[in-house]
Amino acid sequence: MERRKFLKTASAGTVAAAATTALAAPAIAQTAPKVSWRLTSSFPKSLDTIYGAAETMAKAVAEATDGNFQIQVFAAGELVPGLQAADAVTNGTLEMCHTAPYYYVGKDPTFAFATAVPFGLNSRQQNAWFYHGGGMDLLNAFFAKHNIYSLPGGNTGTQMGGWFRKEIKTVADMSGLKMRIGGLAGRVLTKLGAVPQQIAGGDIYPALEKGTIDAAEWVGPFDDEKLGFYKVAPHYYYPGWWEGGAALHFFINKAKWAELPKNYQSILTSAAAMANGDMQAKYDARNPAALKRLLQAGAQLHPYPAEVMDAALKASVELYAEISKENAEFKKVHDAMMAFRGDQYLWWQIAEFGYDAFMIRSRAKAG
Repeated sequence: MERRKFLKTASAGTVAAAATTALAAPAIAQTAPKVSWRLTSSFPKSLDTIYGAAETMAKAVAEATDGNFQIQVFAAGELVPGLQAADAVTNGTLEMCHTAPYYYVGKDPTFAFATAVPFGLNSRQQNAWFYHGGGMDLLNAFFAKHNIYSLPGGNTGTQMGGWFRKEIKTVADMSGLKMRIGGLAGRVLTKLGAVPQQIAGGDIYPALEKGTIDAAEWVGPFDDEKLGFYKVAPHYYYPGWWEGGAALHFFINKAKWAELPKNYQSILTSAAAMANGDMQAKYDARNPAALKRLLQAGAQLHPYPAEVMDAALKASVELYAEISKENAEFKKVHDAMMAFRGDQYLWWQIAEFGYDAFMIRSRAKAG
């Protein structure tokens, strides 16, 4: 009798446990569904620091979801051309891309604020604005009109100011100068008399070598070294005043983002933030040695003359005013970012600049 009672109780317990498991399994499946996305990069694999940010993000997402959320990364040109990455996300051809939003200023100059604008923010200020200054709220409200949700996905830091076949000593030297440069910076240089050229990365070296162009900007020492510009345009200028902190972004199709479970959205956001910081750290670690090698190979380092910097700043302010009159969205984001910039440099000139300036002067004796 007792034995039959035990077996009946045990059986009931087994059935209850099985029922609980059956109920729990779909719940777990719902929070960790199998998701497979494709991401196109705007960059070739040879630019391993920029391109690698997408791989860093995808690996982190896969590991955090036990492989349930897979994002396959493709280099520029494998699925779509690099400069059409955002279009592929907007129209739903791809779920995601990794790109520099200022590539799309032809659609709307407001895109530039997500990467860099002349005399804008440096990389740390850029991230402060994105994450804690309302920058991404403003930008994602704008991107939503293009069916995009965006997450910051890397930064190069302040870029160099380009490679020139001849020295630039005055603003007059900019007149008629054909320079590979794009976006709003190209429109600023037009005001200084230069002739901006849109040329793909792989075509820059032969264009400089043949004299088709007189100058070209790219990124910074680590990436510039790979393309060998110093051999045909030895004058290396700084700073890249048009890219005080060039940010990359992960563009996500808005509908696909909305379909993700909240935990996947959180994981993807965290993975993008990790890739964002990792890229900047890699450039900071790799640029010094690359600069030394370039100088040893014959590159000649020059600061932009103050006259050129002042003229470029004046032209930039004029350009922003002109665009703001025609584009309310641009004005809204511009005014917010420039107000943030003003507060940032109020602070930056005290501790950050004070410390860095002293350490730069004292680095030989700092131990």
